[in-house]
Amino acid sequence: MGENNFSEKEKDIENAIKVMLKGVSEHTAVSEIRAKLQKAADEDRPLIVKLGLDPSAPDIHLGHSVVLRKIRQLQDLGHKAVIIIGDYTGRIGDPTGKSKTRKQLTEEEVLINAQTYQNQIFKIIDQNKTEVRYNSEWFEKMNFADILTLASKCTVARMLERDDFHKRYTNHLPLSIHEFFYPLMQAYDSVAIKADIELGGTDQTFNILMGRYIQKDYGLESQLTLFMPLLEGIDGIEKMSKSLGNYIGIDEAPHTIYEKVMKIPDNMILKYYNLCTDIHPDEVGEIAKRLEKGENPRDIKMELAYEITKLYCGEDGAAAARRRFIDVFQRDLIPEDIEILHIGNEDNLEEMILAALLETGKFKSKSEIRRLAKQGGVKWNGDRVVEIKDINLNAGGNILRIGKKYIFKIEAP
Repeated sequence: MGENNFSEKEKDIENAIKVMLKGVSEHTAVSEIRAKLQKAADEDRPLIVKLGLDPSAPDIHLGHSVVLRKIRQLQDLGHKAVIIIGDYTGRIGDPTGKSKTRKQLTEEEVLINAQTYQNQIFKIIDQNKTEVRYNSEWFEKMNFADILTLASKCTVARMLERDDFHKRYTNHLPLSIHEFFYPLMQAYDSVAIKADIELGGTDQTFNILMGRYIQKDYGLESQLTLFMPLLEGIDGIEKMSKSLGNYIGIDEAPHTIYEKVMKIPDNMILKYYNLCTDIHPDEVGEIAKRLEKGENPRDIKMELAYEITKLYCGEDGAAAARRRFIDVFQRDLIPEDIEILHIGNEDNLEEMILAALLETGKFKSKSEIRRLAKQGGVKWNGDRVVEIKDINLNAGGNILRIGKKYIFKIEAP
């Protein structure tokens, strides 16, 4: 049947499926998704969208935002998010992908991290369409018989299908019984809230499918599953990570977010559009066509950088970041918000400048800065310098550029 023959309700459902699956790497069969959406529409109720958070590392960057952006898109379609703070499971520590037993968190650590999470996630998802639950709410009420019933839902053989458990078992590394309870407890969260959909990264496949399976054992309809791919960082190679320095933080300054997005490789443009923005999939398809026709990827990347910056810093912040990028990186102008480095009046100017640069935290060592100069990446008052020791102070102010990224005003007494 052609799209023109769809009723308005059917068109809404097909559009919802399109938005729901944008950027998703794996998911429940489309026929099952359609049936659940139709049933929810018939019952005039929102779907319950579950996201479980393990509050062990609460600093959110763009890589973490991928799942949260998908939740926001589902909320915009009228559905309700239930964020489950794993204050009880966090005491176990998620063993996913770990080669050794995770450190168990104290209750106080879990609650502090959970509050930090909430402060950040509501910059992305709609707080008015979100319910926050702590899984201690149901686990603290369980008696030992309830725990045995839960444990009976999964065999040891099935648990050892998990890659990390299997590797540790076959390599004779420690594997504690309590770690088996993490996926079971995460799965039971879906039972407790009667989840219709659960989202997670592809590294959470085992845990999320476990929820889908045991819901049936507790007499519930199985939840849909959406697995989001892991996002490569601005290097386009490694998974986005703060420790690798290839991350884009959602709390960073507008110009920092914009400039970092501009660094991603051209072949990552569409992936970032799909995973890091709320642009409709039809529009992303048009952007793909523009790239195929040979439009300059830099121009499309500037639109992407604006879109991502706008999500976290608003229209004004994004517009200012774009103006600054054009001034600094295309017109070679000095930004109004240039960082000022104050140096002393000692004789060794080179050492004072290098020490001031290191204090900014933007460089690993003095030798790195010297190497950048030798490679032609350093300008002093507009002139290229290959040796920092050749720098001389001018009375009228001094501008130091290191590559395209860093610009400093050097001020001395």
